[in-house]
Amino acid sequence: MNKAASTITVRLPDESTRELASGATGLDLASSIGKRLAQAAVATMIDGVETDLNRPLRDGARVSIITADTEAGRHVLRHSTAHVLAQAVLQLFEGSKFSIGPAIEDGFYYDFELPGGKTFSDDDLVAIQAQMKKIVDADQQFVRAEMTANEALKLFKDQPYKCEIIERVTKGDADSTDALEAGSADAVSVYRNSETFVDLCRGPHVPSTSRLGHFALMKVAGAYWRGNEKGPMLQRIYGTAWESKSALAEHLHRLEEAEKRDHRRLAVEMDLLSFPQELGGGLAVWHPKGAIVRKLMEDYSRERHQNGGYKFVFTPHLANAHLFETSGHLQFYKDGMYPPMEMDNGVYYPKPMNCPMHCLIYRDRQRSYRELPLRLFELGTVYRYERAGTLHGLLRIRGFTQDDSHIFCTEEQMADEITSLLDFVLSVLRRFGFTEFDFKLSTRNAEKSVGSDAIWQKATDALTEALNRHGLQYSVSPGDAAFYGPKIDIDVRDAIGRKWQLSTIQCDFNLPERFGLEYIASDNSRRRPIMLHRALFGSIERFFGVLLEHYGGSFPTWLAPVQVRVLAVASAHEGYASQVVDQLTKSGYRVDQLVADEQLGKRIRASKLERIPYVLVVGDDDVKNSTVGVNPRGGEVRRDVGLANFIEQLAADVG
Repeated sequence: MNKAASTITVRLPDESTRELASGATGLDLASSIGKRLAQAAVATMIDGVETDLNRPLRDGARVSIITADTEAGRHVLRHSTAHVLAQAVLQLFEGSKFSIGPAIEDGFYYDFELPGGKTFSDDDLVAIQAQMKKIVDADQQFVRAEMTANEALKLFKDQPYKCEIIERVTKGDADSTDALEAGSADAVSVYRNSETFVDLCRGPHVPSTSRLGHFALMKVAGAYWRGNEKGPMLQRIYGTAWESKSALAEHLHRLEEAEKRDHRRLAVEMDLLSFPQELGGGLAVWHPKGAIVRKLMEDYSRERHQNGGYKFVFTPHLANAHLFETSGHLQFYKDGMYPPMEMDNGVYYPKPMNCPMHCLIYRDRQRSYRELPLRLFELGTVYRYERAGTLHGLLRIRGFTQDDSHIFCTEEQMADEITSLLDFVLSVLRRFGFTEFDFKLSTRNAEKSVGSDAIWQKATDALTEALNRHGLQYSVSPGDAAFYGPKIDIDVRDAIGRKWQLSTIQCDFNLPERFGLEYIASDNSRRRPIMLHRALFGSIERFFGVLLEHYGGSFPTWLAPVQVRVLAVASAHEGYASQVVDQLTKSGYRVDQLVADEQLGKRIRASKLERIPYVLVVGDDDVKNSTVGVNPRGGEVRRDVGLANFIEQLAADVG
């Protein structure tokens, strides 16, 4: 109870309480705790809901302050900066239409339609950024207001994209982006930060534009409205925003590093693979050097699965539509599938997943509990239709190969099997040089899933238990599960700190039900197996692209397409250089030789650009003494190294 009607009491994250004046806001709470917190605050969390910092607090509420240096705080900064971007564009380009401007990972964007089909130039970005700085310096207050849908339609009568969002929300057809933009049909919310600019938004936002300022506009791209290739093409401006000048500078440096490591550029420089236009978008051909690395990845995967008790299977690349009707893919995943092929004996689809075919293998004969867990493994190529605008080298591709496993087990075996799968996944990722991981548990989307609540709860509990057994910290992503069951996604952090989602473990009660899978239990009853979906690499192609960027093309020696290059100082030493190549090749290493038709320095520089782990140089003394000069990648040059000693060193490096 409050001591007086003029005060309220709120609960803090550390379970302490604080008494404030009635009508106090999140900013008042932050100020009562400390000046530094008040300066860092950007929003308030009230009973689990993010709200504006100037919103009055409720008596008895659980309250925390969101600061700019947290992910939630950066999201508020970026969303607020997106509003400033839209305000600047509308001020500079009269007659412009604006659509959506969400915060995204590390930044934000806003989509515009410019009058007369105009497109933004680099000079325009400079002018827009300067105008944004003027708005920031003006210390304009973000003021929230709620209104009915009809009132909002009148307010945005000259903005067709905003009106479409409002109408979708009103009709109940809103997606998550619409909800973020407009709120709900009951109360459409808008934010003003000047007399002339108002935007449709659920919020929250920073109290005023002066809380912003550490931002940069990055690039312009085309973007179809709602991703519909038949719809209007808009101009999308991307930007980034951070809590401090140093954080912005650090991010821009990471972007420079990322550009240097771009796998598309490295793949060309290193002659690994290409994307010929004749194939169509999102389809790659692998050149010999890239194919060597891919083969090493696949061979390692096969060996680990063979030693792990998996059975190898192979399945076709396309199947009759009835298979995907049974699995549910045509109901829940059709937009991600290639169009059907009409044949004289039915309709066929290129397979988007391997799992339905693995169900058919399981169902081919009666199974006993003694066979479980049954672990099936396939390097299976699948085909998914990705929109042209989403394709990105090997990271977003239309045809790719998964190291796909499906494990059929009893309900009692499920938790132990998932626990061992986590061990398996992490050991494989560590072998490829990843040491930092983030775990995400994705739970049910009730509107886009099949199966009973009880089944979903059992599956979710089993995944949670496995994570807890390992003592792993994880986040929960509500509604992000596949339509057939919950999952654990494992992200890795690369050498420059970026997160990549690679491995996944999915628990599925539903496909066994849809395919009528059974096993004979020890009491002779017929029971449904549990099906676990699991990919370690995710896909060979995407994993290769991530590896290439992680290492900046400098693959570890065991994965390098050429491990050693031998260079003769002059033509007179070519014979001995060839002997070195032969001896290393017989020892099982990947070696090549550049003949001495160019200056030695030029050949060494070319070899370094190819990121070859070891360059051996041989001259007069080496011919005489059976030695080599060793130029290791990133290390100090050593002369007069015995060839046998070098081979021993190479063996230790390869591991």
